[in-house]
Amino acid sequence: MQIRILFFGALKDAAGVSERVEALPASVKTPDMLIEHLAADDPRLMEALRAPSVRIAVDQEIRRRDDMIGTPSEIAFMSPFSGG
Repeated sequence: MQIRILFFGALKDAAGVSERVEALPASVKTPDMLIEHLAADDPRLMEALRAPSVRIAVDQEIRRRDDMIGTPSEIAFMSPFSGG
């Protein structure tokens, strides 16, 4: 299954892209597991995605890192935003 993975704010810089489309391995069942999968070979991205202030949305709904993600079409990683 192909999913769209979005990176916002400073996470875009850490990932080097704002969007990726890839197959979600069956073993990835939570946002934490997805972080491990996405950043396995990239310590900078791993550190950025694991920051406590990063929010994760699964199909536009904020989720906890240990929530089951099911079969999403989109997962977004969002760093804190500022402004008004």
